[in-house]
Amino acid sequence: CWSDPRAKQWYQRRVRGFQTYEHYFIQINLSAMSEVEETVKRIQSHKGVIGIIVVSQEGIPIRTTLDNATTVQYAGLIHELTIKAKSTVRDIDPQNDLTFLRIRSKKHEIMVAPDKDYLLIVIQDPSVNS
Repeated sequence: CWSDPRAKQWYQRRVRGFQTYEHYFIQINLSAMSEVEETVKRIQSHKGVIGIIVVSQEGIPIRTTLDNATTVQYAGLIHELTIKAKSTVRDIDPQNDLTFLRIRSKKHEIMVAPDKDYLLIVIQDPSVNS
């Protein structure tokens, strides 16, 4: 079911402590997943949204609207960047925490909303009017 072998290898490296992928996905709370689906649909309806990725705290993509290769690339890099940003905020003020991260380039805007268990990544085209 993996069209990109790099995605499969990435998942295999990332899923630690679980014997099978099915076992890991069974662990996810079903009511939380329906909440995630509603949020994804609502965000996707905005003009300019290119893709949405929901990533677990381990960096594993749980839900995506993008292809496998793009998902793996964004999930891995943005997860690491978010960890670094959280650490930087804490180093500056141990009483503080990262609540939102926004990255804007010439082509895209990447918005990251970290949560206790998940990371919501939204990629959009900033040139499209909302």
